[in-house]
Amino acid sequence: MKECVEQLKGRLVVSCQALPDEPLHSSFIMGRMALAAKQGGAAGIRANTREDIREIQSQTDLPIIGIVKRDYEDSGIYITPTMKEIEELMDVKPEIIAMDATGGLRPGGLTLDTFFAQVKERYPDQLFMADCSTIEEAVHADELGFDFIGTTMVGYTKQSQGDRIEADDFEIIRKILAQVKHRVIAEGNIDTPEKAKRVIELGSFCVVVGSIITRPQLITKTFAEKLAE
Repeated sequence: MKECVEQLKGRLVVSCQALPDEPLHSSFIMGRMALAAKQGGAAGIRANTREDIREIQSQTDLPIIGIVKRDYEDSGIYITPTMKEIEELMDVKPEIIAMDATGGLRPGGLTLDTFFAQVKERYPDQLFMADCSTIEEAVHADELGFDFIGTTMVGYTKQSQGDRIEADDFEIIRKILAQVKHRVIAEGNIDTPEKAKRVIELGSFCVVVGSIITRPQLITKTFAEKLAE
């Protein structure tokens, strides 16, 4: 598994996700989306839910960063928030499992520290990615022993509101790279080939790109809004 992940170095991971309220929500469609991404040169896929991952695995042999998005009433954490989601993912064994590492309490009042310790004890050989929103969270996740540190949540949490990954030549990524020992995966607002190339040049292990490739309704919106100006 770890050898397979090495093929991601310096390359593109495409996020193939569609939530229930989106028009492309379908494991079948996400499988074909992943195949299209592979044909375009993607080295890996980020995918949501056991069902989508299983379908993607039937269509491609690319390494997968797996998550399960699920809402709980007692927590704002929704990316692989509990052991239930970990177990679902282990049914299909993605090469990397990503989880929210933004510091908020998880369902049941668990801290990230406690939850991650439980997960690592149960699955010591599995690779894990921390989805972070601040430099401080990234440093903490690195100290906890996550295999990969991701910038996935920058701008999506209260503590990172208003932040943008690409501001000041990817200052957030550069500062994280300077302070952590584990590999950094650049993700979030990387919506041009030039930005993707830049984060690799700065030292990111790989780059994840999603909506600008795989959410046609959002891509269409940018064209329609420009014409309406």
